[in-house]
Amino acid sequence: MEVVFSVIVLIFSVVIHEVSHGAIAERLGDPTARLAGRLTLNPLKHLDLFGSVILPLMLSLLPGGVVFGWAKPVPYDPRNLKRPVRDGALVAAAGPVSNLLLALVFGLLFRFFSSGEGMNAVGELFPSLIAQVVVVNVWLAIFNLMPIPPLDGSKVLFWLLPQSAYELRAFLERYGFFVLLFFIFFGIEIIIPIIRAVAGFFLGV
Repeated sequence: MEVVFSVIVLIFSVVIHEVSHGAIAERLGDPTARLAGRLTLNPLKHLDLFGSVILPLMLSLLPGGVVFGWAKPVPYDPRNLKRPVRDGALVAAAGPVSNLLLALVFGLLFRFFSSGEGMNAVGELFPSLIAQVVVVNVWLAIFNLMPIPPLDGSKVLFWLLPQSAYELRAFLERYGFFVLLFFIFFGIEIIIPIIRAVAGFFLGV
């Protein structure tokens, strides 16, 4: 049941992540996501069979495995944005911010239900399930904020970089996928202490 719950949490968390991209794009003048029918919380509109179901199930069955995955990216057209670089960064940041907000809300719920009075009402299992929601969403937020294309953090980085750093941007845009693979296999441990610290902050532990 915990495995199934973790996968369900991941699915709905990535759906909210993607819908947030589209919602902010809509606010900034780009209706692409709405016209494509992607401004909906219906997971069937967003699921990627491998990234949303198969991979998370495989990871959850591994000893100590981290449940991770993705949904189909919500489309947006930067040509519809008034300031494509800045607004593109805001659209990108909306996904991780939505996950952090979810972590905050469920962190507050965890603090209440893990207290003596709250635990007496729901038992010990419920707070642990809430904690999984927090951890999954912190993972999604921190990982996606890495400044590596095609992750959301790269759009924020490109907005902050000065024009003189065009060579770095060109390198990342060209080789970002390979940099990301290298990071996943050899550098993921770098962000684990950050994830633990942020999740611990939300959970109050």
